[in-house]
Amino acid sequence: MENLKILHLDMDAFFAAIEQNERPYLKGRPVVVGGKPDSRGVVSTASYEAREYGIHSGMSCKEAYNLCPKTVFLPVRMERYKQVSRTIRSIFEKYASSIEPLSIDEAFLEIEENPVQEAKKIKEEIYKKTGLTVSVGVSYNKYLAKLASDLEKPDGFTVMTRQKAEKILPDLPIRKIWGVGSKTEKDLQELGMFKIKDIQRADVLLLKRVLGKRAEEVRQLSYGIDERQLETVQTAKSYGEERTLSKDEHRIDVLRTYVNDFAEELSERLVRSHLKARTVTLKMRYDDFDSISRSKTVEKAVDDKGSIAKIAVSLMNKTDLPNRRVRLIGVQVGNFLYPGDPEQMKFPF
Repeated sequence: MENLKILHLDMDAFFAAIEQNERPYLKGRPVVVGGKPDSRGVVSTASYEAREYGIHSGMSCKEAYNLCPKTVFLPVRMERYKQVSRTIRSIFEKYASSIEPLSIDEAFLEIEENPVQEAKKIKEEIYKKTGLTVSVGVSYNKYLAKLASDLEKPDGFTVMTRQKAEKILPDLPIRKIWGVGSKTEKDLQELGMFKIKDIQRADVLLLKRVLGKRAEEVRQLSYGIDERQLETVQTAKSYGEERTLSKDEHRIDVLRTYVNDFAEELSERLVRSHLKARTVTLKMRYDDFDSISRSKTVEKAVDDKGSIAKIAVSLMNKTDLPNRRVRLIGVQVGNFLYPGDPEQMKFPF
């Protein structure tokens, strides 16, 4: 019997759903969380009603307004979203033996005993305690669990058995393979590969022309094979915030908005923990899944939003932007200065 112990849980339009839940007059209406349409704001989350008009995260609020002028635009209330996220995390901890948090609204869980039944209980308890829906995928590995959670959004619940995976994988578009971004998709399509079954049938040498050293990994995923274990959080040696964008992005001003948001969140965590950071790291994953990280260590440890953002933006300015598109961006702080630690002083000799 299959060991269907891996769950992927993804809250549905999390920020917008919280706003609609707490303001009943917004239910059924297109809602954007991110800022005013006459500002330089960027859509952080769009409700499903807004998505029907083509609005998506990463889009400018002005562009979103042009697509649907009747949209309700709201500012980001990050502290409230974190509060709800902590409630959801406490529910996860009641049921799961291991948790891999991916973001404020998404996580992998591992449940050894009765995972399908327990997953249903988690879904019900989240709705009971928060009024929010979550889409759940249950399978025997991370890739298929994540794929399953995306099949019936919003408010979905999908169990992906081996038999079901073998049936549906071949006819899915190649973009559904974890690791195939828009650029890679285009390159593969030029070789006549449009569906996952085309990857399964392709000559490995041909795949290597496009995918390089990732060819075998992508081939394995096309058959639903994924050996990765959950990466559980240990004692923090660093703090990080990151986001996978719903649409690949190359505009520096848009990406800078995310960096500023991350810097604010990281600053709050550092101040609450009475820590300062000597090292700031920028992480980016391009649309072809090529990942980079750039770090800078400063002499005077920092804990304020402005300094963290300034360092991260300076690192971003040294990347291939705007010539490449980004699907994930993140900022990390580490190399902590703890309370009572001696701080290196610089004398003006």
